[in-house]
Amino acid sequence: MFTTNPLSVTNSFGGAPQAANTNPMKDFEVVSPPEDSVSCMEFSPASVAQNFLIAGSWDNCVRCWEVEMTGKTVPKQMKTMGGPVLDVCWSDDGGKVFIASCDKQVKCWDLASDQMVQVAAHDAPVKTCHWIKGTNYTCLMTGSWDKMLKFWDTRSPNPMMTINLPERCYCADVDYPMAVVGTAGRGLIIYSLENKPMEFKRQDSPLKYQHRAVSIFRDKKKTPVGYALGSIEGRVAIQYVNPTNSKDNFTFKCHRSNGNAGYQDIYAVNDIAFHPVHGTLATVGSDGTFSFWDKDARTKLKSSETMEQSITKCCFNSNGQIFAYAVGYDWSKGHEYNVLHKNHIFLRPCYDELKPRANS
Repeated sequence: MFTTNPLSVTNSFGGAPQAANTNPMKDFEVVSPPEDSVSCMEFSPASVAQNFLIAGSWDNCVRCWEVEMTGKTVPKQMKTMGGPVLDVCWSDDGGKVFIASCDKQVKCWDLASDQMVQVAAHDAPVKTCHWIKGTNYTCLMTGSWDKMLKFWDTRSPNPMMTINLPERCYCADVDYPMAVVGTAGRGLIIYSLENKPMEFKRQDSPLKYQHRAVSIFRDKKKTPVGYALGSIEGRVAIQYVNPTNSKDNFTFKCHRSNGNAGYQDIYAVNDIAFHPVHGTLATVGSDGTFSFWDKDARTKLKSSETMEQSITKCCFNSNGQIFAYAVGYDWSKGHEYNVLHKNHIFLRPCYDELKPRANS
């Protein structure tokens, strides 16, 4: 994807490098970033020859950039929703982007025609949207704060199926044939998506505090087998759906620092992403850092320097060469800390840094 050593090439964005506190990792910066914090971010799927990055923001907008081989980014298109954007996802062919918003709608953005049309609706803000490419059907899954999970044939105004959730949907992930939904009240529900969506298992949360992020992982045969769950209390749980050994499931602390008087400062885990090739993972937090982990070796691979704001979202591109992370305020310290900082999205060549430990 990037040049062999992109950090040694001439600055692709013109001008001097960013100040160290703005970009302490000296990564490539995406031009024309959102005007408010990034709430969702996804690279185009492997079916697309080029790399496109989509990001949704609390400024009500969704933006698309092309990421070139040098790491240079080219703004392509932008669309505005009727409220803050909470989630985005791609169709499997990369031709469409689905956008979930606080305006209680999900819209489909056809990138070729640059047209948007509403394809889903809820009675409250829509927190998550995921495109499901199954063996017997293709549909869009949406989760909302109205305590509903809905499945849509996007050609129809009515959902194919509606499932009542025990509480508001806070986070979700889909990797066919499996879906995981985390709700308020620390609820966790696993769904089987084969034939038709149905509840497979409810699990007690291994974490004591509110869920913030969930991400499904696969085994060496590339079969979805479990998920990583992150909470507001600087902790991640690795959970297998059907563990062969009870010790396979474990939790680990992260995004913490030593504070005053010997106390530890604890920060929220804002997002989790698994590397598509290595199966290792990245976490980002309110402490303004990202970390890379090998869950099988149960070890940290790398920690970043601290950014001047929180890291709100992260994702890998389809071949695992690029790690994207968004820096902005996440309101974890309240209104008084909402000073006017510029928002940033950075791109990091990451393939070698995410390689698992040799013995894992």
